[in-house]
Amino acid sequence: MGCPLPPRERRLPAWLMTLSHQVQAAFAEAGALSRMVEEFRPRQGQSDMAAAIASTLEAGGVLVVEAGTGIGKTFSYLVPVLLSGQRTLLSTATKTLQDQLFSRDLPRLVRALALPIRTALLKGRASYLCLHRLELAREWVDLTDQPSMSDLARIEFWAQATKTGDLAEIPGLDECSPLMPVVTSTRENCLGSLCPNWRDCHVNQARREALAADVVVVNHHLFFADLAVRESGMAELLPTVQVVVFDEAHQLNETGVQFLGQQLGTAQLLDFARDLLSSGLLHARGWCDWQQLAADLEHATRDWRMLVGRQPATAKLRWLNEAPETLHEPSWQESMAAVANACSQASLALAQVSEAGPELSRLATRALSLTERLTGFMRPCEPGAVRWLEVGPQLKLIETPLDIADTVKARLLGVSTDPADRRSWIFTSATLGDDPGLTWFTEPCGLASATVLKIQSPFDYAAQAGLYIPAHLPKPSASDHSDQVAHFVAQHALLLGGRTLVLTTSLRALQVISALLQQKFATSQALQILVQGQGPKRELIQRFREGNEAGGPGCVLLASASFWEGVDIPGPALQMVVIDKLPFPSPGDPLVEARGQRLEAAGRKVFKDYYLPEAAVALKQGAGRLIRHETDRGVLVVCDTRLSSMGYGRRLLAGLPPMRRLPAQADFLAFLAELTKPSTTDRSWL
Repeated sequence: MGCPLPPRERRLPAWLMTLSHQVQAAFAEAGALSRMVEEFRPRQGQSDMAAAIASTLEAGGVLVVEAGTGIGKTFSYLVPVLLSGQRTLLSTATKTLQDQLFSRDLPRLVRALALPIRTALLKGRASYLCLHRLELAREWVDLTDQPSMSDLARIEFWAQATKTGDLAEIPGLDECSPLMPVVTSTRENCLGSLCPNWRDCHVNQARREALAADVVVVNHHLFFADLAVRESGMAELLPTVQVVVFDEAHQLNETGVQFLGQQLGTAQLLDFARDLLSSGLLHARGWCDWQQLAADLEHATRDWRMLVGRQPATAKLRWLNEAPETLHEPSWQESMAAVANACSQASLALAQVSEAGPELSRLATRALSLTERLTGFMRPCEPGAVRWLEVGPQLKLIETPLDIADTVKARLLGVSTDPADRRSWIFTSATLGDDPGLTWFTEPCGLASATVLKIQSPFDYAAQAGLYIPAHLPKPSASDHSDQVAHFVAQHALLLGGRTLVLTTSLRALQVISALLQQKFATSQALQILVQGQGPKRELIQRFREGNEAGGPGCVLLASASFWEGVDIPGPALQMVVIDKLPFPSPGDPLVEARGQRLEAAGRKVFKDYYLPEAAVALKQGAGRLIRHETDRGVLVVCDTRLSSMGYGRRLLAGLPPMRRLPAQADFLAFLAELTKPSTTDRSWL
């Protein structure tokens, strides 16, 4: 049964009903949602979460909600928000979720609740076509690069009709295409009000619509980017809204620290050198030797990169003193000074001609900004922050705070000193910690005083899912561990006809396991092996789903990093998730190391208070890929014997959904046999 209002409250006229009453009525068995949303049915957990959010919206304050998979948390926060009539900012983890929220969930609920609400979608400027840069694009694109020329033609055709300028509207356009930075702007190269296309600018149009809307959908990256530039005077939404909701809030801390520190890459310097030469020759030829200025900066930057030499892939070098570890300090400082001097010379030249055109004015600002950032990295690291150097094809200098706690307390929760300001903050995700207080999330986010609510998933995990820890596999530290994981996957994924997602804790393990599986099935093609990096994420997931539903060779998808979360494959297409090792943070990561040192200084135990909670949350995220619907069935395999042999394994197991334990290989094989029965491939979930 649902949760209808008590008789006395049900007879109240609408204008006397509190927000809590309205929310309860909407979620009732015969309420607005059951009449207008086809797949809706009352769920106790969903209505409990909605009731808690309604209470917070009425009184103001901070609410942190961990809502297990299947609760329907999107409706749980959208219904109270929409019924409250308060101006709201909704922030999601990714642009994909942002589009889903704006294009699907919000319109359905606005219609179901019959509310006159204006909604708006706001992304970062890199998502919108820049009309000015599109006009210049053919000068910058290599005419012999057929794929780029083809994409450019598609964009030019689409640009004539688009109203939003959102490049996500173009089907099949890869957001990683090298053409994207050519036809979009950045804060550094945007001409602002001096742009000849200022009036028709898609970024400005999106911001105007956001400022006029009742509900605005953004993403975490944009939210923190806006915070980072607030001090420079950019118009912002935050002070104008009464409610802020962060969905997929577990990503908030790691996203925030990216924007609240400083970053500088050699790629930025080389882009600036290219723009300096192009704009200088176009708008101020003869005023300065633009070719020499650009060449000096480019050479200094490339020499700087050469100084670092070859390093392991995606190496992160600690930077505790005058230079990153292993690098010769005088040489490093000399190289940095040479780059800073080249930027400074460019800045002086641009200052002389900045009034000659908007491009030169903007370049002068960029030169000054680059010089200031370089100078900042030549000084000691800020207290309470950590600095390191990332080495790849280019260098990236990074300095970040250890968490976002101070920023949240001072610049978000403390944004208003007016006692009458009943601003409400809602933070929600399926995974926010492994303890009752959700301290994994609340501590680094500065939310120790928040109200915390945990709502369990409605799924019957004991009936739907099994957990198997193969006792025969070698220890994770063994040299042949990845080989044995590959052998295990090959043997048992074949029994399932594919339907297997393999999640690894490192790119090296991903490479080893995927190479062995591809080699094994190259001839027989009994299974199709899909690997992260061999296609866009969305395309790989679609191929995996279709391959496991088409009746041909089944699919195994191997991935790391971002595939541990945000992958939603309900139904029989996915029936086994294999995790190679317990996902402890890398002790060699400078940020991880600095956070551990801070805990040690406070007299706390690093493994217990940092490594274990991090692993518990990541493991739960990976396990969450398995059961996405109440009719799903599947098995989680963790190829790490520490989960069953070490004392801390009990804590990690307690953080997982309550799946049925499969203690022996015979139990595991029997479970696989159950999964392959015809009844388990019923598609009533569609």
